[in-house]
Amino acid sequence: MSWLGTADRTRAGRAPADAPGRTPEPRTGPDDGEPGLLPGIPRQRGGRAAAAGDTATQPDTTAPEAAARPRATAPGMRWRPWRLLPTPVGTPFTFGYAVLLVATSLFAEYGDPGLVSDLLQGSSTDVAHLARSPLMVLVASALWIAGGMTSAYALGFLFVLTALERRLGGLRTAAVFFGGHAVATLATELPVAFSVAAGRLPETSLHRLDYGISFGVMTCIGALAGLLPAWLRWPLLAGVGYLAVTDLLAYTDPMTDWGHLLSLTLGVAAWPLLRHWRTHRARPALLLGDPVRPVLQGAGPA
Repeated sequence: MSWLGTADRTRAGRAPADAPGRTPEPRTGPDDGEPGLLPGIPRQRGGRAAAAGDTATQPDTTAPEAAARPRATAPGMRWRPWRLLPTPVGTPFTFGYAVLLVATSLFAEYGDPGLVSDLLQGSSTDVAHLARSPLMVLVASALWIAGGMTSAYALGFLFVLTALERRLGGLRTAAVFFGGHAVATLATELPVAFSVAAGRLPETSLHRLDYGISFGVMTCIGALAGLLPAWLRWPLLAGVGYLAVTDLLAYTDPMTDWGHLLSLTLGVAAWPLLRHWRTHRARPALLLGDPVRPVLQGAGPA
C-alpha cells in the first residue's frame, strides 16, 4: 500500500467523499468534527443536540402557554348538589334507613290510630321496657320520627347522615348513630329508675312515652363537625348547641333535652376515633397513587 493511499483514508478507514470514483456520502453530523449518527442508533447524551426525551437540557418553551391555560378541575372538586342527599349506591345505609322511616311515618299518619298507639307504646324506651327487653326496644324506638317527616330531626337525618356516610362508610355511620342513640337513652332513663326507687318520682315515670331518632341524629351532628373544616365546624356546633341549651332552659321536656345535649357531646368526644377511621379508609387510595381521593373526604360514588 502506497503512502498516498494511506494519506487518503480518514480515521474511520473510509476514503474521503471527494475521492475519484466514489459517490459522495451524505454528512449526518455538523461540520465541526462531531461524529454523525448511524442509522437506527439514537443519539447519546453528551452531544450538542439533546435527545428527544432529555427535556432537562432544552428550554421549556411551553411554560408560558401552559400557565395561560386554565387548570382542569379534579372530578371530586366539582360542585354536585345531589350528593347532599342519600343515594342507593353512594350511601346505602342512609338511603335504606330513610325509606324505612318514610314508611313508618306514613303508617303513623294514615294508619289505624289504635294500632299506631299500641306500636308506639311498645317501642317506647321507658324504664319498664328497658328492664324487660332492652335490645329490642332500643332498635324499635329508632324506627319512628317524633314529629313526622317534616320535623327538623327528619331533615337533619337526611343531610347529616348522608355527609357522614360519604366520609366514613355505612357500617361506621350506623355505629355512630345507634351508639349515640343507645348511650343517650340509657343515660337519661337510668336516673329515672334510681329516682323512682328512691321515692323522688312517682311510679308512672317508669312508663313515659319515649321514642324517635333525635338522639342518634344529634350524635351524628357532633361527629360530623369533627370531619368538617374549621370555618364550618364551629358555627355548626354553636348553632346546634344553642338550640339544645334553649330547649333545656325552657324546661318543657328536661329529660329529653338533656339527652339531646348529651348526644351532641358524645359525637364531639368521638372525634379522635372518627378521624382514625377516616384516615384508615383513605389509606388504600394513597397506596394506589391517587392524590385526589385522600384530600376529598369520603367522596363515594354518586
